[in-house]
Amino acid sequence: MDDPSTDTLEISLAEARRFLSSPADPSWLLIDCREQDEYDFCRLEGARLVPLSKFAEMAPQVLPPDSERPVMIYCHHGVRSMHATAYFRRLGHVRTWSIAGGIDSWAREIDPTVPRY
Repeated sequence: MDDPSTDTLEISLAEARRFLSSPADPSWLLIDCREQDEYDFCRLEGARLVPLSKFAEMAPQVLPPDSERPVMIYCHHGVRSMHATAYFRRLGHVRTWSIAGGIDSWAREIDPTVPRY
């Protein structure tokens, strides 16, 4: 399955869903960059919490040693995840994307069982 373009920092909800649901490609790393209380309230299955407030501190532990491993990052509406994506790209992880619209859009358009706040 081909990656989305690295010309953009965002991945569409449809693309994110396709990549996350593909049993043929379990290599994606999914990161939730919201805060602990938001993560406790709702999250996407398989997401690893790395709050944006601690991103620089935690990034070295979270970044895959292989900079070729694809990464998707989400937050509530997509603003924080864009910052996190840009940060990872500056560190050389160009196969990193922010999920457009964040978990709120995911809950509205992909999975209505995900609680909204």
